[in-house]
Amino acid sequence: MSPSAPKQQAATAAAQPKLRSRSFLSRLIRQWEVQLMVIPGILIVFIFSYLPMYGVLTGFMDYNLFTGSNIWENPWVGFKHFEAFFAAPEFERLIRNTIVISLLKFFIGFPAPIILALMLNEVRHMAFKRIIQTITYLPHFMSWVIVAGLVIAMLSTENGTVNMILQQIGTIDEPINFLSMKEYFLTILLSANVWKEIGFGSIVYLAAIAGVDPHLYEAADIDGASKFKQIYLITLPSIIPVVVIFMILAIGNLVNAGFEDILLLATNPVVRPVADVIDTYVYRVGLGSHRYSYGVAIGLFKAIISIGLLTIANYIARRSGNSLW
Repeated sequence: MSPSAPKQQAATAAAQPKLRSRSFLSRLIRQWEVQLMVIPGILIVFIFSYLPMYGVLTGFMDYNLFTGSNIWENPWVGFKHFEAFFAAPEFERLIRNTIVISLLKFFIGFPAPIILALMLNEVRHMAFKRIIQTITYLPHFMSWVIVAGLVIAMLSTENGTVNMILQQIGTIDEPINFLSMKEYFLTILLSANVWKEIGFGSIVYLAAIAGVDPHLYEAADIDGASKFKQIYLITLPSIIPVVVIFMILAIGNLVNAGFEDILLLATNPVVRPVADVIDTYVYRVGLGSHRYSYGVAIGLFKAIISIGLLTIANYIARRSGNSLW
């Protein structure tokens, strides 16, 4: 090895970051049209998601709404509001309800769009397929106010469709007020969520299935594989990367049990022991009682848990070769 070799290697190593930076800049310049399209999205996320993040500081203060926009005039109290939440008598119930509802939504609501996409993929009558797709997509575009109104009307004790049908077939003698009974609330909530989102959630999976090579199905058909075997051995493995990405995002949202759906359906205080979650508690206590710092502290607590779950899920998924980062 010549004496000048180490110097050359050092010079090459020093030049590599410059080459990478030039390569990155050159790609940006070549893709300037695409970058211009991305800039509005970046600005929106920055303005509405990152810029207001300084507000989490109020979780460590005794925030007073009448101090105006200058939050620095409020006294610092450290972890006072976090400790108050952990010591609250509702803490255990809120955590339990949040976990239970989140897990039920995950294990029932997450696979539902996949199953629907697999079923629609097997439909060969295109007109019928389009009709089913339209019917299943439509509820997603309705607000939860409309959906909750429909659910309440259907379950009403006065001319409610469900009660009328159950009485006609002789299952019950008197109308049942389903929304005031704790044992029925979770079933109603999950059914409404699945009905509202199953069609729209299946769009991505249908797009992924459309990208599967049709020759694989032809070869499997020649080998005598049934439809179920083709789904199990070809379709599902082909869309696994998409499923994993959405599963990571769903796991990161496990502490978000829902807000609008629960708030609008759990109008009866009787079901609060099984319906009250962190978000509805923050709305009722943080905003309703004007305890803004307390509500911010709870929201920050939720965000930290979500980031932790997202990181863990991504780490596990990375071992299988599919991850967000």
